[in-house]
Amino acid sequence: MTLKAIIFDVDGTLAETEEIHRKAFNRALSDAGLDWCWSRERYRELLAISGGKERIRLYIEEEHPDFLTRENLADWIARLHQDKTKIYADMIAAGEIELRPGVERLIREARQAGLKLAIATTTSTANIIALFDATLGREALDWFDAIGAAEQAPNKKPDSSVYLWVLEKLALPGSDCVAIEDTRNGVLAATGAGVPVLVTQSFYSEGEDFTGALAVLSDLGEPDHPYRVLAGLENTPGWVEPGRLARWLESVEIPADTTTGKVEVG
Repeated sequence: MTLKAIIFDVDGTLAETEEIHRKAFNRALSDAGLDWCWSRERYRELLAISGGKERIRLYIEEEHPDFLTRENLADWIARLHQDKTKIYADMIAAGEIELRPGVERLIREARQAGLKLAIATTTSTANIIALFDATLGREALDWFDAIGAAEQAPNKKPDSSVYLWVLEKLALPGSDCVAIEDTRNGVLAATGAGVPVLVTQSFYSEGEDFTGALAVLSDLGEPDHPYRVLAGLENTPGWVEPGRLARWLESVEIPADTTTGKVEVG
């Protein structure tokens, strides 16, 4: 297997965005006249399900089941989520975010190495644009050969549909790619499409079961700030660069039938 592409998740992987999402949800709920407030602990629980509208629905089912009788509930949830998305974009534009260690460096090194770049996320395109506007610049989106978001794959992770969509656009098998994820749902989505996955654990995914990942790291690392190895192939601090990813990929056995959702580390 030869490394030909790197596929990035967004929330929690490119940047620690989940805390800003939580604050944006709370502000949208308050603006809607509700006294609901999601603590960090409650939001961590809600993150077990992918998708903002899905989290709102789950919270209503668990905490305010009487709200389920509201007329046109699905439309109300969609409007609330739209309001939250605008609040999130405004917060990002105000400078409340930065990329995680090693992200910008790895993206630039991958481009220089001639690797394809892609995004596979269940967040919206609007959220991706807001993040890039505030960090690398919107023009950096042109560096990516495929951008799979909620609009392209409505079935959320751990479903593999967004990865399958991205692989089709890249015209590559999963075995020639490496995914960068931060959650168990992300690992399941990537490996379900036959894509080996590296985890950079985020604040909200700490302690999750990352079985099936190549390795679990604190972040992608920098030469002057090495990552910490939490689990995986190499128990040696360093920084993730294309050559290291290629060596990790060589140690992976991809099943012939990728529908099994298993990627075996040799």
